[in-house]
Amino acid sequence: MAPSEKRQEILHAALELIAEHGFHGAPIAAIAERANVGAGTIYRYFETKDVLITELFQELHDRVCQGLLKGYEPDKPLKERFIHLNTALLRYFINNPLEFRFLEQHFNSPYGNAFRRARLMGPGEDNDLYRSLLEEGVAQRVIKDLPLVVLIALAFGPLLAVARDHILGFVALDDALLVQTVYACWDGIKR
Repeated sequence: MAPSEKRQEILHAALELIAEHGFHGAPIAAIAERANVGAGTIYRYFETKDVLITELFQELHDRVCQGLLKGYEPDKPLKERFIHLNTALLRYFINNPLEFRFLEQHFNSPYGNAFRRARLMGPGEDNDLYRSLLEEGVAQRVIKDLPLVVLIALAFGPLLAVARDHILGFVALDDALLVQTVYACWDGIKR
């Protein structure tokens, strides 16, 4: 197995175990066993378990962002861009339940708190589509003038809850319900 393949096997094993059992339920020994490698092999690719988790998060975050950009047209009206991004995000999560479960745990853990704090309270980055979209909407008086953290909760909190409930089998999201959910999120933030 090539080194890059082995690294990917380790990341995939970590993804599965963390999604199934949480961060504490996925010790290095269990990740190694799932990846079919020795525990020492993991440390050749990742200095610590924290580094492994951080790199896995970054890889998944990049993958989600790439998925959101497919078909995204930055010149479209703000509402259309919001609908596109949220529809793509919800579809991505329901089609990738392991990734969703990992990312949800990550964002609600000490690992994700620093990331979220920097994204919400920092100066912002040029490539943060959601933040720039919401700030643009507030400036144009299309979106309610609320703190960014509140807008994000209203815009995406329901999506996360519905994705979770779909994955757990509490609701079956067909295309019509998915679209209604995304528009309900828009209704929650529009003026």
